[in-house]
Amino acid sequence: MERPYWVRGVRGATTVTADDPDRILEATRELLQVMLEENGIEEFDAIAAIFFTTTPDLRSTFPAEAARELGMTMVPLLCNQEIPVPNRLPRCVRVMLQLNTRKAQDEMKHIYLREARRLRPDLLSAQ
Repeated sequence: MERPYWVRGVRGATTVTADDPDRILEATRELLQVMLEENGIEEFDAIAAIFFTTTPDLRSTFPAEAARELGMTMVPLLCNQEIPVPNRLPRCVRVMLQLNTRKAQDEMKHIYLREARRLRPDLLSAQ
């Protein structure tokens, strides 16, 4: 018997060197492409929604625009700002991709790039 479909969360994060729209979009595109590839996501229809957050020092563009540039025109996207926790990792874009899949949660590969790798050193798939 085939497993049922479940909504699974795939986390990811990356950083940029400056609050610049081109840098934010390039880093977000890179992150999304690795998340898609590492999790075997070939069709955007499998994506239920994607949530993006940025640290308060990034406000020059919406990171969700990078998803639109990749062709995710029908995927629900939402951008938010992180709470301003002291000593947080600066200039960070975080992603929560919700995926309809038959895979178990422990089969999801969470991706952390650039300086964001230090957020989750416990995740081998993030390296």
